[in-house]
Amino acid sequence: MTDLMELDQRLKRIKLLATDLDGVLTNGTIYYGDHGDEIKGFHIQDGQGIVLAQRARIRTVIITGRKSRVNERRAKDLHVDRLIQDCHDKGRAFSKLLERYKLKAEEVAYIGDDLLDLAPMKMAGLAVAVNNAVSDVKSVAHFVTERSGGAGAVREIIDMILKSQGLWPALIAKIGS
Repeated sequence: MTDLMELDQRLKRIKLLATDLDGVLTNGTIYYGDHGDEIKGFHIQDGQGIVLAQRARIRTVIITGRKSRVNERRAKDLHVDRLIQDCHDKGRAFSKLLERYKLKAEEVAYIGDDLLDLAPMKMAGLAVAVNNAVSDVKSVAHFVTERSGGAGAVREIIDMILKSQGLWPALIAKIGS
């Protein structure tokens, strides 16, 4: 874990937010219907947080080890900059994002919960573990959220980024008017 001054410096540098999906944007539970359909639940506050980040010109990316039409629909609904599915080398995907968007690793926050997230978390300028992440992931995180995956954890860190960068008041003023 990082001290508060160092955490604030990390938050100030963020230009891209990358996140896992299952266990971070959801609680990790997947339901299968009788006809092969897949059902996942997403927290509305996480979605609003992603919209706020985009309004603040912070890019948003989802990197997930699973491929699903549900993932595609959620990414489309949220207008994320990029959805990377069926990804089993998230470190490589992270490196490609840096090249694609011409960013330094310290300008990227990564939110994860499980072992596939370790590589990008070790590379990111701000590594975030959701509260219900496995211990190995928490051990490399600069910050562990109070909220669990699928319960507003993504919104929690986005609010912190926006407030640290001084963008919160203007975003709130636009919403309130």
